[in-house]
Amino acid sequence: MVDTMRAQRFYADSKTIAVEDVPIPELHPGEVLVKIAFCGICHSDLSLINGTFPAMRPVVTQGHEASGTIAKLGPDVTGWKEGDRVVVAAGRPCMACANCRRGDMSNCLAIQLMAFAYDGGWAEYTVAQAFGLTRVPDNVPLEQAAILADAVSTPFGAVVRTGKVGIGESVGVWGVGGVGTHIVQLARLVGAVPVIAVDVKPAVLERAVELGADHAFDARDERLSEKIAELTGGRKLDVAFDAVGLKSTFEQALDNVTVGGRLVAVGMSDESPTVGPTSMFGLTQKQVLGHLGYQNVDISTLATLVSTGRLDISRSISEIVSLEGVSSGIEKLERQDSNPIRILVQP
Repeated sequence: MVDTMRAQRFYADSKTIAVEDVPIPELHPGEVLVKIAFCGICHSDLSLINGTFPAMRPVVTQGHEASGTIAKLGPDVTGWKEGDRVVVAAGRPCMACANCRRGDMSNCLAIQLMAFAYDGGWAEYTVAQAFGLTRVPDNVPLEQAAILADAVSTPFGAVVRTGKVGIGESVGVWGVGGVGTHIVQLARLVGAVPVIAVDVKPAVLERAVELGADHAFDARDERLSEKIAELTGGRKLDVAFDAVGLKSTFEQALDNVTVGGRLVAVGMSDESPTVGPTSMFGLTQKQVLGHLGYQNVDISTLATLVSTGRLDISRSISEIVSLEGVSSGIEKLERQDSNPIRILVQP
């Protein structure tokens, strides 16, 4: 193996990216070197570049939705071998906080996010902790496996863990892009009815219906709340998901939640929505729940669902670009050219 690899590096001071030759990292105990097959471009990557998210390192390799094969085992790694097909976890526990010290790593108080706190997957290789890897079934394409780490697992966590969507509950999804599309699919999979998609683009709304939404409405429709009420017997929604994170989407989604219902905020921005008068918020007993990420076991669950045909994410791969094409992919995602669900990088 050569000593260097190609990587797309982000420079915080100038907010620029560049493909460079960098040293292949050394492995510490419990780590493996993964040869990257595919890695997604996520809105959070854009948020780091445009300054919405503060940089944690002066220079970092971005990309946190990565799949590939194990190229090398570090010291003390068992249960894995070179050539194994894997998905890399998009974060790692700090191993030093109060929760980590008592063995509760899934609730780490200072979780380190891949591509922010340490180098990610827009590179030929990346380092991963062995205990955070997920094995990819042979019949699951590695390009689909890559997006399980965040683009699908974060919606899974939002639907199953935070939103706790039950069979027969009504669900609304604001924003049906990379995250919202999979919330729609997973809400349907767990038995929600009806599943209502809300967006501003006709093509996106049409796609949402094709992928599992029972109904799709324009967020600008003056009769939106009335239509949702009609579909739910006057109750409005049991659970609403804001996959955009704007003030307007958050507040519109909350307004369409029933008494005692839940709003799950998944999308992120620098805008500041409100819940309205505290008197009404208390009287309606609505719950607003923030959501981020997933548990590593969720990736394994999703891989099984894809492998057995229960979940079809084949249409979620909108385009594949090279390391040199990352800038183009970022621009397309930012402009929403052709309404991409996920654009992947293939080093």
